[in-house]
Amino acid sequence: MLRIAEIFTSVQGEGSWIGVPSTFVRLSGCNLRCRWCDTPYASWKPEGPNRSVEDLLSELVASPVDHVVITGGEPMIFDDLEPLAQGLRDAGKTITIETAGTVFRTLACDLMSISPKLANSTPEGDWRDRHESTRHQPAVLRQLISRYEYQLKFVVDPEVGADVLEIEALLAEAGSVDPHRVLLMPEGISSEDLWRRAKLLVPVCIERNWRLTSRMHVDLFGNRRGT
Repeated sequence: MLRIAEIFTSVQGEGSWIGVPSTFVRLSGCNLRCRWCDTPYASWKPEGPNRSVEDLLSELVASPVDHVVITGGEPMIFDDLEPLAQGLRDAGKTITIETAGTVFRTLACDLMSISPKLANSTPEGDWRDRHESTRHQPAVLRQLISRYEYQLKFVVDPEVGADVLEIEALLAEAGSVDPHRVLLMPEGISSEDLWRRAKLLVPVCIERNWRLTSRMHVDLFGNRRGT
């Protein structure tokens, strides 16, 4: 069984497959507690019904959309992710897994979209130590990069120079990383903040041959669920 916060169909709003029609399956539950989390209903306060893999596959396979994004929360913490992904593969679906890169699994996946959490994610309070000790797993990151087609997507506040330095250190630990698979995404929940910060990230990407990605779904629909 998997706890499901939401299932919806839209277009991919972030990363190297931006604009691709996609069905999103958001699993509820996470091993991290990012202070700026934009899906608290799948982490800080997980919600949604428990559904069987068979039930989910029946719904997802019937969709005319080829691309399925399994996100969270953190989908890689759930054992039933493996039969769900395999069932989608058997049905001919293209699969993206969105993960923070703290857990490794062998499963069916066409794009492992890894979003390592930087120090800017660490909350205050009871979760601080647990989050800080879990968010950075370089050995897991190396496994994921070596096993899967991948992208590394970082939420960055360009007004905090330490973020870029931390990314460079993380990439050095990860080993041989193609810079064109490194994507910076500005932090923010409004179009105004996102575009202002995106402009500041342009010289950072040019200097390092990294890529810049927007949050197109925020521009199209605003910062709301189901988009």
